[in-house]
Amino acid sequence: MKARKIGKTIDEIEEGDSLSLTESIEDNQLLLYLGLTNDANPLYIQHDFVKETEYERPVVPSIMLMGIITSAISKHLPGPGSHVVNFSINFIDPVYHYETLTFEFEVIKVDKMKDVVTISVEATNSEEKRILDAVVMVKPPTFKLEEETNE
Repeated sequence: MKARKIGKTIDEIEEGDSLSLTESIEDNQLLLYLGLTNDANPLYIQHDFVKETEYERPVVPSIMLMGIITSAISKHLPGPGSHVVNFSINFIDPVYHYETLTFEFEVIKVDKMKDVVTISVEATNSEEKRILDAVVMVKPPTFKLEEETNE
């Protein structure tokens, strides 16, 4: 049986550990989200409707941006086996279709008593305008599988 990759345990994480991730918002992602959630908000997809609002063009659903954050935590920091236990987010400016965003993650607290790390997240668009701030509390994987040896 092949060993699965497991993320960093609480003993392997230090305050200051960081990750930078760039993500582009494309139509296929938006359509998948809207289809999976059955979210018919015209603000997300109907150009004629949005032209009449303060946004003027379709915006990206907030939950999609949260999904990018939780996905990065699951894949990279702490990584596979970690579990988000608290999520606080402030959406500063709307994100529009086709924007490229940069997410900066930093571990700001390691609480070994509660077995939780706190990660701050800041995202900016291609014009370096801050679009969101978040604080995410994550329970890292509590065990580590041994790597498979090829003998």
